[in-house]
Amino acid sequence: MKDTTIDYELRTSWLAVNKMYNEEALKFGSTMATGFALLYMDAHEGTPSTSLGPRMGMEATSLSRTLKSMEEKGLIERKPNPEDGRGVLIFLTDFGREKREYSKERVLIFNKAIQNNISQEKLDHFYEVTELIKNMISNKKIYSQNDNINK
Repeated sequence: MKDTTIDYELRTSWLAVNKMYNEEALKFGSTMATGFALLYMDAHEGTPSTSLGPRMGMEATSLSRTLKSMEEKGLIERKPNPEDGRGVLIFLTDFGREKREYSKERVLIFNKAIQNNISQEKLDHFYEVTELIKNMISNKKIYSQNDNINK
């Protein structure tokens, strides 16, 4: 095995997945961001616009552009939140629910393909490692202490 870094493997793997999903979405005039937004929205009850960005790990400006595009394509509609006059709920249209099912199918196909080629034990280790990385980052265990660099 060649010398590499963990962040390199994470970045290049995610870029490959990103490219794959965008190529697939392009066949249907969409993007990966739109597909994921559809998946993170409640299919029937509506989703507060303020909760969508954090759930997707998207910046507000990028999310705003994505939602505007989705609204223009007839995938979503925005309605005032009856419980919070300042907020907006985002609802999927019938067309949006249809495209949500397509996006869900694409994700499940990807997951199944990986599961069919990697043992459950290796997948369990992958999930353990990614959970540890996320926890270390969220708990500021990487750059918060200079003495951790060489450990």
